[in-house]
Amino acid sequence: MSLARSLLASQCRNGLSRGIATSAKRALATPVPENAPGTANQTKPPLMKEFKIYRWNPDEPEKKPHLESYNIDLNQTGPMILDAIIKIKNEMDPTLTFRRSCREGICGSCAMNIDGQNTLACLCRIDRDQSQVTKIYPLPHMYVVKDLVPDLTLFFKQYKSIEPYLKNDNPPEKGEYLQSQEDRKKLDGMYECILCACCSTACPSYWWNQDVYLGPAALMHAYRWIADSRDSYAADRKEKLQNTFSLYRCHTILNCTRTCPKGLEPATAIAKIKLEMATE
Repeated sequence: MSLARSLLASQCRNGLSRGIATSAKRALATPVPENAPGTANQTKPPLMKEFKIYRWNPDEPEKKPHLESYNIDLNQTGPMILDAIIKIKNEMDPTLTFRRSCREGICGSCAMNIDGQNTLACLCRIDRDQSQVTKIYPLPHMYVVKDLVPDLTLFFKQYKSIEPYLKNDNPPEKGEYLQSQEDRKKLDGMYECILCACCSTACPSYWWNQDVYLGPAALMHAYRWIADSRDSYAADRKEKLQNTFSLYRCHTILNCTRTCPKGLEPATAIAKIKLEMATE
């Protein structure tokens, strides 16, 4: 018999192998009863919250827009407004219509007016105060497609009008466009815009003149390309804004900066466009 087998046999006779096995077993996690105190599955008393949601169906023109009430248990849903809306649609009212996609504040689909503030439903936490009713409307001063879905056709048409892409008639002979770190930093706070339209639909100037005023979102994207050192059409871009309405309907009300769910500052970008155009 080999030395290894002799040692193994000796350990078995002395009970060492049993001791090792027992120690390993003791180290394993032991199951906890589902409703034990402190566990996620512990039964909690219902925490009912009322949500009033704007409803309007174009297929039922005889019915005027109205707020419909829903009561849900906050202990049975996620922490965000979007979680509550999805729960309402899945379990209470499948006719409720809204946009949503990423659930991470990246796509901008779930933009709506929540308790008087334009924001993203996926980033807005539910107020757990049961005495306060949460009211949810579509983005203000926009045509409504249905329920919480606004018509963003004009918004994206305006975005398209500023030509949001790199324009340069002299491409590099080899490789890609190069940019210094200092020039790259000039784009911070602008390229992150997700086009949710929260800022534009919070702007009184846009409410009054949205057929001719481009609005904060489009103007910030315009300056994003004006400020880009790789773009050679800055003068042409500014020339297109040199009229009474496209840019100068901005009266620095700052609603756009206050409401941006990404923490950006469209008003600052607009001010920089005005400054550059005034000092040329």
